[in-house]
Amino acid sequence: MRTLATKAMLLAGTAALSLYGGQAFAEAEPASGQDRATSLGEIVVTAQLRAQDPIEVPFALTAYNGEFLKDLGIQEFEQLSAFVPGFLVQNQSPNNPGFVMRGITSDSGAATAEPRVSVYQDGVSISKSRGSYVELFDLERVEVAKGPQSTLYGRGALIGAVNLVQNRARLGQFDAEVRAEVGNFEYRSVEGFVNLPVGEDFALRLATRMKTRDGSVENLNGGDDYNGIETQALRVSAGWMPSDALRVDVIANYQVDDASGTSFKSIHYDPANPQTGQVLGGRAPWEGAALTPGGAFDGGKSLGLDREVWGVTGLVKWDLSPNMTLNSTTAYRQFDSYETFDADGISLPLLTAAEEAYGEQWSQEFRLNFELNDRLSGFAGAGYFKEEGYQRTPTQFDERIALAQLSGLLDGNPTGVGTNTLPISMYPTVSGLFLQSVLTPMGAGGLVPSLVNNLNPAHIETPVNSSELTSFDLFGDLTFKASDRLEFSGGLRYTRDDKTTGYASSVDRRSVAGGLLAIIQGAVPASQVPTLLGALANPAIGQLPASMVPLFGITAQPTANNGDFIYADHEDDGFTWRLTTRYALSDDASLYANYARGRRPEVLSVSGPSAPLAAPVFKVVESETVDSFELGSKFALNDGRLRFDVAGFYYAYDNFQTTVQEGTRFITTNAGEATSYGLETQAFWMANDALDVFATYGWNHSRFETGIYDGNRFRLSPDHMASVGATWRIVAANGTVEVQPSYTWQSKVFFDDNNDIPALQTQNFVPDLIQDEYQDAYGLLNLRVRYKPASGNWAVEAFGENLLDEEYIKDAGNTGDALGLPTFIAGRPTTYGLAFTVRY
Repeated sequence: MRTLATKAMLLAGTAALSLYGGQAFAEAEPASGQDRATSLGEIVVTAQLRAQDPIEVPFALTAYNGEFLKDLGIQEFEQLSAFVPGFLVQNQSPNNPGFVMRGITSDSGAATAEPRVSVYQDGVSISKSRGSYVELFDLERVEVAKGPQSTLYGRGALIGAVNLVQNRARLGQFDAEVRAEVGNFEYRSVEGFVNLPVGEDFALRLATRMKTRDGSVENLNGGDDYNGIETQALRVSAGWMPSDALRVDVIANYQVDDASGTSFKSIHYDPANPQTGQVLGGRAPWEGAALTPGGAFDGGKSLGLDREVWGVTGLVKWDLSPNMTLNSTTAYRQFDSYETFDADGISLPLLTAAEEAYGEQWSQEFRLNFELNDRLSGFAGAGYFKEEGYQRTPTQFDERIALAQLSGLLDGNPTGVGTNTLPISMYPTVSGLFLQSVLTPMGAGGLVPSLVNNLNPAHIETPVNSSELTSFDLFGDLTFKASDRLEFSGGLRYTRDDKTTGYASSVDRRSVAGGLLAIIQGAVPASQVPTLLGALANPAIGQLPASMVPLFGITAQPTANNGDFIYADHEDDGFTWRLTTRYALSDDASLYANYARGRRPEVLSVSGPSAPLAAPVFKVVESETVDSFELGSKFALNDGRLRFDVAGFYYAYDNFQTTVQEGTRFITTNAGEATSYGLETQAFWMANDALDVFATYGWNHSRFETGIYDGNRFRLSPDHMASVGATWRIVAANGTVEVQPSYTWQSKVFFDDNNDIPALQTQNFVPDLIQDEYQDAYGLLNLRVRYKPASGNWAVEAFGENLLDEEYIKDAGNTGDALGLPTFIAGRPTTYGLAFTVRY
C-alpha cells in the first residue's frame, strides 16, 4: 500500500523507462547506442519509496517499462514471470492464479488466507488471490522486488512484492493510441488509451482492453472449448496539480472476466459419451475433453468463470518543503467471482464443484518522506487496512458413481484397472454389486435394492468460510550515508491484526452414500448399524427428522441447524525489519548486502465438523517467519550499454504454512522448517545500434527439512528458470523492421508440496498410487516482427508464441486427487496473429 515518492516519478511517467530499455513508439529509426544508453541512465524506480536508479537499490529488483512489455507481447502475469528471475506465476484461470517468488507460493482462495507475495496497483494491495490477476495494459512500468519486503510494502510481502505502476493522467499533453490484434483460435483484441488535458492543471486519461480467444482444448461434448478467454478491462484516471507542491490523482479500475471452463482433465480414463460409453478422444491433457457437470448444479450453473473486479484509488503528494513530502493513499477495492469446474476430470458427473468468492477492502496510509541533511534521509508512516470476504464452495456428487469410484469399480472391473468408464445408466447396478458384497456378510443384503434407489444422483454439500480483518501498521526507514560511497539503511514495521473467522456448512439432504461409508469404515457403533441401515433404505429417507437420523454429508458435515455460522476471534501482532548496506564502486556500479525478517501473520484456520451438526474446529496456525540473507552487485558498463545484476540469497523458514487436502477441501497447516537458497542474474546489452540482447537466469534450491514433507521440493518451484531474447533493427522500405525472438525455459516442477508421493496420500478417499503430477523441463519459443515507417504514426506486427508447439501442463492434482482422480490442465499451444497500431 504505497504511493510513489518524488517529482522524479512524475517526470518518469512521461518517458519509457526500464531496467532493460526499449524504444518509444514514435521513434522512426533506431536511436544511436549512445542515445539509448543515455535514456537508460534516466531510469527511475521507487521500490524503496523514493525515486532511484536501480543500481542504488540494495536488493534484487527487476523493472520493465510498459513499452518494453508491449513489444514482448506481455498482457498478463503468467507471461511476465517468464522474464523475471526467481518469479513464476501459474494461471489456472484469472480466478485461480498462483504467485511464486523464490519458491514460495501464494494462491489460496480461502477468505482466511494470508498472502506471501503481495501484488500492488499504484501502491495499493490487490493481493487476495481471486482479485489479484489483472490485465497488464497502459503501464508506465512493473517493478518486481524479491526478498522479504514487509518493511517497505506491508504485511503481505513475506517473500516479495510486485508493483504495477499504471500510466496516470498527464497534464498539458494530448496523446492517444489504438491497437487491434487478430489471431488463431478466433483471437480478437482491441486496446488503447486517450489522454486529454483540461486546462493547465487538470487532465483525464481513459485506457481499455477488450479481448477474446476460443479455448485450446476441444469440448468433445459440443459447446465452448475449454481454456478460452473473454476479458474487458477499463481504467479512468484524473490528475490535478494546482501548484508545483501538490499533485492529486484518482484512478478507477474495472475488469470483467467471462471465460469458458478450465480443462481439469483426467489422463487415466478416455473421454467418452456419458450416455453410451463410446470413446471420443485421447487422454493427453492437450487433447479434447468430454467434461460433464452435474445437472442443475447450484441453480443451473454451467462450467466457466464469471468474475468482476473493481477499485478506486486516491493519491496525494504534497511537498511541505524542499526536504519533506507527505504522501497519502486512500483506496477501496472489491471482487466478486463465481467459477464452476468439473472436478473429477472424467466424462461422468461424479463430482462438480464451484467456488464463489467475494471480498472488499478499505485502506488508508500516510507516509512522510524526509531528508534531514546530506547524510540522513528516510520515511515514517502509519496505515489502516480493513478487509471482509467469504468463500463458498458448493460440491455436487452423483452418489452412485462416487461409490463405484471409492470401491475401485469405476470401470466396472473388480480385478483390475481399465481406462474406459461405463455408460451412466450402469452405475446403479455397479454400486449395487459393491454394496451386496459388503452388506451380505453383515446380514443386510436384502436392503441393497432400496439403498441403491435412495442413492442421490445430485447430492450437494456447501461449506462457507468467512473472514473479517482490521489491521494497523506503524513503520519507518532510515538511510545514513557514512561517506559518498558507503551507506547503511534500516527499517522496522509493527503490525497489529484483529481477525474474525466464520464457518458454516450445509447439505441439501442427508447423504445415503455418506452413511454407508461411515458404516463400512467402522465409524458407526455396531449396535447402531442395523437401525441406520434401515433408515438409509427407507423410501422416505429425505423426510426423516434429524432427531431420528442425523444429517450427514460425504466430505463436509453440516453445522448446527444445517448451516449456522460459527465464529471465532483472534488477535495477532508482530515486527518485521531490514538492515542493508551498499557500497558504490562508482556512479554505475555497487555492491550490497542485506538481512531481512519476513513474517506471514498468524492464520485462524478452520475445518468442518467431524460429525454432523457438531462445531467446526478453529486452529491458530503460527506466524510463518523467514530470515533472509542476500549479497549482490549491480553494474552499468560502457556508458550504460551493458547492465548486469547478480544476487545470491539464503532463506531459513520457521513454521512454514502449507495446504493439505481434507476431503475435497484445502486446509492451512504448519509444515515445520524449510530452507531456500539460490542465485539470480539479469543482463541487458546494447551490442550495437541495431541489436539489443537481454537474458535472465534463476537458480533456486527450496526444500522442506522437517515433518512429513522432509526433503520434498516446494510446489511450483523449478530449480532453474531462464530467458533470453533480442531486438534486431533493420532499416528497410523507408522505415524500420524489428525482429524480436525470445525463448523461456524452466526445469522440472511439482504441483503439490507432497510431490505426489504415494506414501503421503494414504489419507485420500482413494489413495493415489502413481507419481505423475509433475511437469518435466520445457521451453517456449516466441517471435515478433514489426514494421514502423520512417514517417507516419502507425505500425504493423506479426507475432507467434510457443512456435515449437511444446506440449506441457500448467497444473495437476487439484480437488479430484482426493477421490483418486487427479486432473491435469494443459498449457497453451502455438498461437499466432497480426497487430496494427495507430498513435496520435
